[in-house]
Amino acid sequence: MYKFVVVTDPDSAPGFRLAGVDVLEASDLDEARRIIPPLVYKDDTGIVAVSEDFMAALDEKLLEKIEKTYRPIIIPIPARIKGLERTSYIERLLQRAIGYNIVIRG
Repeated sequence: MYKFVVVTDPDSAPGFRLAGVDVLEASDLDEARRIIPPLVYKDDTGIVAVSEDFMAALDEKLLEKIEKTYRPIIIPIPARIKGLERTSYIERLLQRAIGYNIVIRG
């Protein structure tokens, strides 16, 4: 069975631990850059959820590897930004997935 691992900041880690998920804490972007790459190459990891801020800090070569690999699946966790509307987050996800900017109107 493959593991589900979350890479997040120390403030968010306890909530994920309560859900029973393996958690790796990174207190800053440099620490995240050291933690994430080995997870991409582990055979026992199926899904890795990574803070969106940490994903943005990864180098281009690793991001290309993540895009091409089928396992583990790397999922960005939305950053906690005050005032960010959920629709704008969904629009960004859609643009990333299909390559087009879709505007959601309520």
